[in-house]
Amino acid sequence: MWLFLAFLLVPLIEIGLFIQVGGLIGLFPTLAIVVITAVIGTWLVRSQGLRAMGDLQGSFSRLEDPTTPLAHGAMILLAGALLLTPGFFTDAVGFALLTPAFRKMVLNYISRRVTVTRFEMGGRPGPRPGPQPDMRQNPQHSSQGDVIDGEFTELGQDKKPNHPGSGWTKH
Repeated sequence: MWLFLAFLLVPLIEIGLFIQVGGLIGLFPTLAIVVITAVIGTWLVRSQGLRAMGDLQGSFSRLEDPTTPLAHGAMILLAGALLLTPGFFTDAVGFALLTPAFRKMVLNYISRRVTVTRFEMGGRPGPRPGPQPDMRQNPQHSSQGDVIDGEFTELGQDKKPNHPGSGWTKH
């Protein structure tokens, strides 16, 4: 229902704003404003998107929860789509989403309504809670975690693969 209302109301708002602004300043200045906001918006989305990507990569490298950088990146992406859509209302919402304070407010609003039941990301360096295995008594247990048992068959030198290879293996 909300999506239907958005698809109905947003074009009506945009048409009304185009008529009002075009009546006040004329056709060509109105079109120039639409093009200029698209160009400025594209530049801002690119610069903030690169910053958000750096924040996301930093959270992954520090093994932190990536929820916030992902949410900011998604809102910047939405802002880009809104800024490339011709119209004054969509431009206003797009520029608002490019403001970090507004994105934080939206994220806080959404996070109050969403409950994450479990989030787990990679092991932390250092000892794990609970009993630790004794490596001297169990030589098959590696210090990196579980041992995976497998079988393999060595291929003779005359056996060649039936594909050109990816460059990651020697053939």
